[in-house]
Amino acid sequence: MRVAQVANFYGPRSGGLRTALQALGRGYVDAGDEVLRIVPGDADGSLSTPHGRVLTVHSPVVPASGGYRVITRLGAVADALEAFSPDVLEVSDRTTLAALGPWARERGVATAFLAHERVGGVLDAAVRGRVPGVTGRLAVAHSRWIASRFDTLVATTAYAGAELAAVGARVETVPLGVDLERFHPRHASARVRRQHAPDDVPLLVMASRLSREKRPDIAIEAVRELVSRGRPVRLVVAGTGPLEPRLRRAARGLPVEMLGFVADRARFAALLASADAVLAPGPIETFGLAALEALASGTPAIVNAASALPEVVGDSGLAASGTGAGFARAVEEVLARDGRERRLRARARAVLFPWSASVDAMRAIHARSLAGAR
Repeated sequence: MRVAQVANFYGPRSGGLRTALQALGRGYVDAGDEVLRIVPGDADGSLSTPHGRVLTVHSPVVPASGGYRVITRLGAVADALEAFSPDVLEVSDRTTLAALGPWARERGVATAFLAHERVGGVLDAAVRGRVPGVTGRLAVAHSRWIASRFDTLVATTAYAGAELAAVGARVETVPLGVDLERFHPRHASARVRRQHAPDDVPLLVMASRLSREKRPDIAIEAVRELVSRGRPVRLVVAGTGPLEPRLRRAARGLPVEMLGFVADRARFAALLASADAVLAPGPIETFGLAALEALASGTPAIVNAASALPEVVGDSGLAASGTGAGFARAVEEVLARDGRERRLRARARAVLFPWSASVDAMRAIHARSLAGAR
């Protein structure tokens, strides 16, 4: 099977999307498939990798996005796809690349749209209620438009697919996975922990892009609340984004350490495994790969109850209301649990999400689509 993956908002620091497409690509390659991934970049280029051939298309940066790029040269993408002649096209984008659905249909190529976010949530985060009612209508219209363009719609959680299901579309749910070797409790390190907190002070970690829709300010306010209660904690923030300067100002005088983007995956895995809890405050997360990586590391995750993450963490973590006080209460509750029990429970939850299961599910979807086309 020849699988083409196309995506926008994909780059060296694009987090979950990059991790997911690479893991799926590697799984396809290991199964004997040929993979081409087309993504935006600062220059045209081609690179052979263990997860397929990656073609970058020179693309403009989206203003105020923190460096994300969007492909505008659809002709270049179409030419590359024509040369590759895929059996299946996976589209991980709601913007410019959604136009490839009809292109593929005209050529008998099976298509799958992968919903990595809910457009209504993104719009709400952008306008913050300044245009009452409009975001809902736009989300409905966009969902109908997407559903009309693709053979199969795939979502990582029921929450992620609800927007598409609401317009009558049939949605396949395929959870993402986690690298259970890279993220493992054995990577916990007393040395790493002591770099960030004394032995007797709980270490919290937030691994997130620092942008408005992720609501990283909630984690800062949770620390402020805990300090006001006389509860000693340390928060380490792993990530960067357009809100970083504002968050640094908000965290002055608080036990908060800003690491920026952590490119060293081994260092990141050790940090997650050495923490007492991970905070995931984003209210519109459709899966939350960093939270799952924390669970695989044996660290419970405290997540926003409004997001999809309660589906992912189950009883291995805790869902909190989306306020600093709500997260502070959840931190105290999680830390009150037996340390060994909470680590065992977190790991047990994560092993339910191997990448092999995600790959098998996607390949089965593609096989059905190809059988239907034939």
